[in-house]
Amino acid sequence: MPSQNVADEPATKSANDGDKPTEAVATLAGGCFWCTEAVFERIDGVNDVVSGYIGGTDPKPNYKKVCTGQTGHAEAVEVYYDPSKRSYEQILKIFFKTHDPTSLNKQGYDEGTQYRSAIFYHDEAEKQAAEKFIEKLNKSGDYSSPIVTTLEKAEKFFPAEEYHQDYYRRNPTAGYCQAVVRNKVRKTNREFGDMLKK
Repeated sequence: MPSQNVADEPATKSANDGDKPTEAVATLAGGCFWCTEAVFERIDGVNDVVSGYIGGTDPKPNYKKVCTGQTGHAEAVEVYYDPSKRSYEQILKIFFKTHDPTSLNKQGYDEGTQYRSAIFYHDEAEKQAAEKFIEKLNKSGDYSSPIVTTLEKAEKFFPAEEYHQDYYRRNPTAGYCQAVVRNKVRKTNREFGDMLKK
């Protein structure tokens, strides 16, 4: 259920007032959105993943403009998930484990602010959860460098062009998918085998 303007909507949706949320959204940037999308599409409890652009100033971003690094947008995904099956902390765990959060504005060969590591929080609870998670990672000793993931308030999210959606599933033999995305998928399978869709 992609949202055109998540800043005006709650991070969770309920069937009726007073009910537990039936769907929540996490907005994450971890380099090329083809990779991040492919990772989260495999996770049980994730209903949908939408690739797009967020965090910039251009009122009409598109792939060509965002790739210049001049719009301020990040390639990101909106992860729509069932909070009764998957917690926000679990979403963050998958996110941090499947990209390099210590690399500033760079993931592999992809360089520029459009490839920054960022969490776009929808409310104060998400912001605090992300801050605590990053603090825990920095203290863990698992990384030789500090986490550089930025925390940015979620503003308008622009879904990417249709050909970017479900890119890995549709183009598994494409060069970038073979060289980069497939390795992320394999890592997800290894690290989070108990969370995968059956």
